[in-house]
This record gives sequence, C-alpha cells and structure tokens, in this order.
Amino acid sequence: MLLTSLLLILVALLGAPLFAVIAASAMLGFSRAEIDLSIVAIEFFGLAEMPILIAIPLFTFAGFLLSESGAPGRLVRLSQALLGWLPGGLAIICLAACALFTAFTGASGVTIIALGALFYPALRDAGYGDRFSLGLITTSGSLGLLFAPSLPLILYGIVARESIDALFLAGILPGLLLVLVLALYSYWTNRSLRVPWTSSSAAELRVALRESVWELPLPIVVLGGIYSGYFAVSEAAAVTVIYVFIVDVLILREIKWAELPGIMRESMVLVGAIFMILGVSLASTNYMIDIGVPERLFELIDGYVQGPASFLFALIVFLLVLGAILDIFSALVLVVPLILPIAARYGIDPIHLGILFLATMELGYLTPPVGLNLFISSFRFERGIVAVYRSTLPFFLVLLLAVFLLAYVPWLSLVLVR
Repeated sequence: MLLTSLLLILVALLGAPLFAVIAASAMLGFSRAEIDLSIVAIEFFGLAEMPILIAIPLFTFAGFLLSESGAPGRLVRLSQALLGWLPGGLAIICLAACALFTAFTGASGVTIIALGALFYPALRDAGYGDRFSLGLITTSGSLGLLFAPSLPLILYGIVARESIDALFLAGILPGLLLVLVLALYSYWTNRSLRVPWTSSSAAELRVALRESVWELPLPIVVLGGIYSGYFAVSEAAAVTVIYVFIVDVLILREIKWAELPGIMRESMVLVGAIFMILGVSLASTNYMIDIGVPERLFELIDGYVQGPASFLFALIVFLLVLGAILDIFSALVLVVPLILPIAARYGIDPIHLGILFLATMELGYLTPPVGLNLFISSFRFERGIVAVYRSTLPFFLVLLLAVFLLAYVPWLSLVLVR
C-alpha cells in the first residue's frame, strides 16, 4: 500500500494528469476491497444528474467571451472616470475591476493577463511606484473568487452538498472585506496621488458611460436575479451566456464568428478538466470514507488541536501551503471531502468553512515559493520572481490579517445566510 502511494505521488510529480492519478488510486483501493470497478462509472453518471452542473460550462464560456472582447478596456475607462479623482483611486479601481472580472471568469491567471496589460502601464503613468503596481496587479488577480457567479463557489457547493445560493450570499461580506482592506492599504500608501475633478472629467465620464452601456446591465441582471431568487444559478448562467453572446458577437461585433470555435474549444478544455477531476474524485472520496480516512485524520490531529480556534489556525496554515502547490479546483475536490467531517467535529459550519477555504486558497496563489499568480505575473510582466515576491509581500500580509478575521468571526460569513 505504501509503495503504491509513493508510486502514484511520483508519477504525479512527473507530470501525469491529476485525474488519472486520482482514478488509479480509487480503482486500486476498490480492487483491494473487492468492490466492482463499475462504481467509478456510476459516480460519473451521478455527476451528470446534478442540475447545477450546467452552470459551470455556461459561466466559463461567458467569461472567455468577455476576456476576448473589448469589455476589459471599457471597464477600466469607466472605473477611471468614476473614481480617478480619489486619492489612490486608480489602485482602488484596479482592485474592484479585477474582483468583478475574476468572479465572472473564475480564473485569476486570466485576470492578470487580460486586465494587467491595461492597468499596469496606467498605474505607472499615473505615478504609482513600480513595486506597488506589480504587487497590486498580482494580488488583484485572485480577488473575486468569493463573489457570485464564481466557479469555485459552485464547485464547493457540489462537493460539500451545500446550497449554491447560500454560498453566494455567504461570500458577499467576506469578499467585500478582502477588497476593502486592500483598498484602504492602497489609499493610505498613495494618498498623495489624485487627479482633480474638472469639466473634462465630467465629459470623460459621459463618454465612458456611453461606451459601457451594454456591459453595465450584466452584473445587475445576473447578480440581482440570483440574490433575489428570481433566477436559479443555472438559469442565471444561461442568461449570462445569451447576453454576452448577443452583445459581443451580434451587436458590437468585437468577436468574429470565425473566432468562436477556438474560444469554445479553449473554454471547454478547462471545463472538461474540472469534470474529469470531479468525477474520479467523487469515487475516490467514497472509498476514503469507506475505509475511515476522515476518522483517522481526526485521531491524528486530535492530540495537537485543542479546539475550534487551534483547528482553524492549523487549517489556514495547511491551506496556504496547499494553495501554493495546487490549483483551486483540484484542491476543492481532493481536500474538502476530508476536512468537512473533521471540521464538523469541532462545530465549524460548512458554509463558514467553504468561505474560509476559498479565501485562504486565494491567498495561497501569492504564497512563495510556488504560488501560481507569482509565476504568471513574472512571465506576463517580464520581471524576476524575487522582485514579484517582494512586491506582493505587503499585500499578502494585509490579506492574511483579513483571512484570520474571517476565520474567527464566522458572523461575517453566516449573517446573510442564517
């Protein structure tokens, strides 16, 4: 058993697809227990019966369409016209725009690549320091994963069997807190930078509003429909795709018909990877529950963890390390089923656990030495990785304080739900 586990870890480190490693682990376990391997196929069939699952490909495709259109540029121009007069206003605009964009795309790397090209030179031209600008863009890429219609929120609900609508509500205040603490830090650091409001500013605002007339209704309709209960999540996903398609392909014509197959293929490759990992992970999770892995883990940590407070501290440290080496989708399907029953032993609400999990995994993207956003930013802006480490450190520490606040004040996650 130990030799098999070491072999699977080795092939994973050598680059084998994660779903293949998980599937091999589950099938070997079921084989040893003399359970028919058709159980794996049954889990996939059960996955296909989940109505909420249709939201994932729809939101993903809509996010890819938005990133390929001129929407990011219009979003930046409108934000600058609205808040450019505020001290540190452009930095705050960057945070808000990146959070909104990540919420719809579900991928921090896409945000850094798509919006970073717009904001990084704008920040530099406005007088913001190079280190601050680089750190802000790198950090902002992971914001937004707590806001609807974030794919990780949906995926956590599926894995933990919790209400997606409840998770969307639970993520509002924590998500706003993360944006707010970074906005306050950006305001204080750049309080001397501001652009006076003039008549030309008002004219620029009118132009920016006119250009963005098609994008402005989207978050209002989709998020308003979800939070009011008028739309189910899957219905909101369908509305989002239809709206984005009509605007960007038929009305504005920023995406050519010939480009659509490539965008579809790229977005569905991501969706297919998520579904493959999710399907085999459900089978693997059932096997681990059958052989009592959660109970063994609880017994292992029970001697070191004295209660909910120390459990939450240990969980944050563990997730920071996990987020640095594993993408958020893989971590959700691999780790959540194991920590849910342990957290329940300590009286941790699963909704609160989900918000804390995602907030800490956001921070894991910035954790040296291998946080994903650090390398994406290093590649995108052609800066040394050590320079990226140094630029993100202040933002990392500010967000870490906010994550601990979320951990020990569950009211922030639960007040809108309960």
